[in-house]
Amino acid sequence: MKALIVTGGDGPPREIIRTLSEEADLVIAADSGLEACLSAQIEPDFVVGDFDSVRHESLAKIPADRILQFPQEKDYTDTELAIETALHHGMQKIVLAGGGAGRLDHLLAVRALFERENSIHEWHTAQESAFLVSAGQSLHFSAPQPVIVSVFPLSGGARGMHSQGLKWPLDGLEWDCGHFGVSNRSVLPQVEIASGREPVLVVLPLGTQVGIRGR
Repeated sequence: MKALIVTGGDGPPREIIRTLSEEADLVIAADSGLEACLSAQIEPDFVVGDFDSVRHESLAKIPADRILQFPQEKDYTDTELAIETALHHGMQKIVLAGGGAGRLDHLLAVRALFERENSIHEWHTAQESAFLVSAGQSLHFSAPQPVIVSVFPLSGGARGMHSQGLKWPLDGLEWDCGHFGVSNRSVLPQVEIASGREPVLVVLPLGTQVGIRGR
């Protein structure tokens, strides 16, 4: 069961948001993410937040029983509240669209969501996508033209990675937290990145069609 959470900040174009929504079992707008949903002609299943950055006329288009409003002084971000709503409704995979650019603290907060026990699995911004590859999994994608590929370990570091189709292979590398591989690039039409014994985060150009296999 997959949830799409659409939040404010730089996000994918409406066509990609619409495609992501069609692949999701539940769509949740986090505060001003409602504007992006409506622009993509999507009526979300729920709208969550304190609504400090969404227009009243936009909220008026949503049935009252789908609106979950919280006070502005709260312990969680609107995105976190949307994630909790998705988990409450039995969603097992969380995809986030939006939240790019803007304030640095907001970007770091989204990055931290990949570290949680109930983590997000994908993050799509205006130009790039980040994919969580859990321990023992491998990510595959087609690259008819060379594309930039960046790989980051999470807080546990990275051990036992494997890659095929990258200019600088990942095999044999051991990374502690704080290490990374930025601006690698594909050199074959088919690329594989295996996480090894720890999860890794793979950043690719927006629109790259990936598959993740394994555990």
